[in-house]
Amino acid sequence: MRQYQLRFSYVFFVMGLFLVIGCQEKSREVFSIKKELDKLIAQEDTDGDKKITIEDKGPKKFEFTNATGKRHLVEGTYHLSNLLQELAMANDQDTIAIGNITEAPSDRISRLIKTRYWDNLTRSIDKKGLAKVVSDTKATTDTLRLYVPYEDKEAISYFQSLETDFPNLNVVVLPKEITPVYVKTLNNRSGILNLAHDKKEGRYIGKPFVVPGGRFNEMYGWDSYFESVGLLIDDREDLAMAMADNFAYQIKYYGKILNANRSYYLTRTQPPFFSSLLKEIYIKHPNMSREWLASNLEMVIQEYETVWMQKGVRLTNNGLNRFYGEGIKIPPETEEGHFDYVLKKYAKKHKPDFESFKKMYQDGKIQDAQLDQYFIHDRSMRESGHDTSNRLDMICAHLNTVGLNSLLYKYEVDIAFLIEKVFNNDFNGQNAAQWLSKAKKRKDLMNRLMWDDELGGYYDYNFKTKQPQKIESATNYYPLWVGISSDKQAKRMIDNLFTNLVQKGGVAGTTDISDKTSPEAPQRQWDYPNGWAPHQMTIWRGLLNYGYNDEAQELIYRWLWMITKNAVDYNGTIPEKYDVVKCTHKVYAEYGNVGTEFDYITPSGFGWMNASYQLGLSLLTNTYKKKLNQLIDPDELFAKKAK
Repeated sequence: MRQYQLRFSYVFFVMGLFLVIGCQEKSREVFSIKKELDKLIAQEDTDGDKKITIEDKGPKKFEFTNATGKRHLVEGTYHLSNLLQELAMANDQDTIAIGNITEAPSDRISRLIKTRYWDNLTRSIDKKGLAKVVSDTKATTDTLRLYVPYEDKEAISYFQSLETDFPNLNVVVLPKEITPVYVKTLNNRSGILNLAHDKKEGRYIGKPFVVPGGRFNEMYGWDSYFESVGLLIDDREDLAMAMADNFAYQIKYYGKILNANRSYYLTRTQPPFFSSLLKEIYIKHPNMSREWLASNLEMVIQEYETVWMQKGVRLTNNGLNRFYGEGIKIPPETEEGHFDYVLKKYAKKHKPDFESFKKMYQDGKIQDAQLDQYFIHDRSMRESGHDTSNRLDMICAHLNTVGLNSLLYKYEVDIAFLIEKVFNNDFNGQNAAQWLSKAKKRKDLMNRLMWDDELGGYYDYNFKTKQPQKIESATNYYPLWVGISSDKQAKRMIDNLFTNLVQKGGVAGTTDISDKTSPEAPQRQWDYPNGWAPHQMTIWRGLLNYGYNDEAQELIYRWLWMITKNAVDYNGTIPEKYDVVKCTHKVYAEYGNVGTEFDYITPSGFGWMNASYQLGLSLLTNTYKKKLNQLIDPDELFAKKAK
C-alpha cells in the first residue's frame, strides 16, 4: 500500500524541523480520533504537558492510517503539534482536515484567530451566557454575584427572575451613589457588573463583549479597544459596535469606562480609547446609522468632561491630566503576597506581627498616611493599565503622563472629526473648531512641559516637582500615533526609539529601570525586557503616520516573527506578553503569563495579542510575509540591528 506523507514547503532550518514530502490535500479524512490522539500523546508528549513542543524528546515522527487504509507520515515539531491540535478540535467528529497540518504558520495563526479565538473569547450577560461570566476563577465563594445598576430597572427585573434558574446566583442592586467606602465593602463579595442589552422579540439579550482570556474573564477598558482593532480587520464589526455600546453603558450607569466590569473596579477607569474605537468603526462603515453614532458620541463627550476634565481628580492645575484611582486601602484583585515587599516595611514601623498589621491597616485600626499615599499611587498605576511598572510605582498620581495626555488630545481631534464629517459641524451646539482649540491648547502644554529638546523626546511630567521624569517608555511615543509631533520632532523620536527600546522581538516597555538595590524587589511586568501588544500597535501606526514605512515594516516583522516562532515551537501558544530580548513567552515576572496554560490547543490565544497579529499581517508587505513563514531571523534581515 502506498504511504502518503505530509509536506510543508517552507524552510525551518533554524528550528531543526524534519521536513516531509507528499500530498497537500485540503480534504477531510475519517480517523479514529481518540485512538490516534492517545497514540500521538503517548509517543511525542514526553514531558506530559499535553502539548508537543521543541522541548519534547520524542522521535518527532508519527505515522497513522485513516479509515480507508491511507497512511500518513507527519514529521517535525510544528507539523506534529498541528496534528495534535486538529485531533483535539475534532471533538466528537471523526474527521480532520489534513491540509491544515501543513498550513503556513502565519496563515494558520491568523485563521484560528478569525474563526475560533474571537468566538471563544466572546461573552454576554444574559440567561445564555450568565454561567460562563459569573462562575470564573475569581469567584471567591459558591455564591455567584451579579451587580446591577440602581437605574437599570429592566435588567434588575430580568436577572431577579433568573435566580430560580441559577440557584447560586445573587443579584445585587447597586446603590444610587457609589463611593470608595462602599466599594471597599465589596472586597470580599466580588462579582460581575452588568453591561448593555437589547430587547429582541420580547427577549432580553446581553450585548456581547470580548474578554482578554484566561483568568481575565471580564470586559477590560483599554484591552477592548485593541481587541476591536482586530475585530474590525476580521470583519466582526458587530462585536466592535457592541463593545462601543458596552462602553457607553458603563459611562451612563457606572460613571466611567471601568478597568473591568467587576465590582472592585468601580472606582477605577483605564486609558481612554473610546473616541478611537468610534472613529475606526465609522471609517470602516461611513454609511452607518447616524443615530447610533450620535448616542455613542454623546457618551464619549460625557466621559471626557466628567471623568477626565474634573479639576482636582484627573485634571491638574497646569491643564494636563493624570491617572487617579479612587479606591481605599489595599487593592483586592492582586495575588496573595503581592504587596508583602512594601507592607513588611510598614509592619516593622508599627510593631505588630506582619499578618496582624495587614488586617489592622485594612480595617482602619492602624492609620498611616504615607502608606495610604502609596496605595493611591498604586491604584493610579493600575488605572493606567501598566500594572505594574517602576516608571509609575510610588509616583503615578503625581505624573501628567505622555500617554494619557496624547490619548486625550486624540479625543479632542476625534470628536472634532466626527462632528465635522458626520454631523455637518453641529453636534448639540458644538462645532469642530471648539474641540480643535482644546487640542491645540493641550499640544502646546505638552510641548512646553513634556518635550525635552536636548534628548529629543517627550517625558512624563511630575507636576509636584515641576520636572519631567526622564525615563524611556513606549508610551512616550504615543504623540506619533495621535499626530502631536512635528516632522522634526518625529525624526528625533524615531532615532531614540531604535536606540533605546527596539529589541530583537520588538519594542520593550521601558529601558532597564529595575530596582537593583534589593533582591526582594519584584520584577515589574510592564518594564524591560517585556513587550506588549498595545505598545507595538500604537508605535506601528505612529511610524506610518509620519511616513516611516521601512521602520514600521521592521518593527512589525520583529513582533510577528517572535509570535510566530513561539507558536511554531510551542504548540500554537499565543500569550499575554513576551520577553522581547530573549524572544520568548517564558516571562518570569509578577502574575506569570496568561495564555500559556492549556491542553492540546490554545482555546483563544490572548485578546490584544490576537489583534496585534491581525493588524501586523494587514500591514506587512508580501515579501516580508514570505520571510515570516520561513521564520527568517529579523537580525539577518535588517542592517540596523536592535539594541
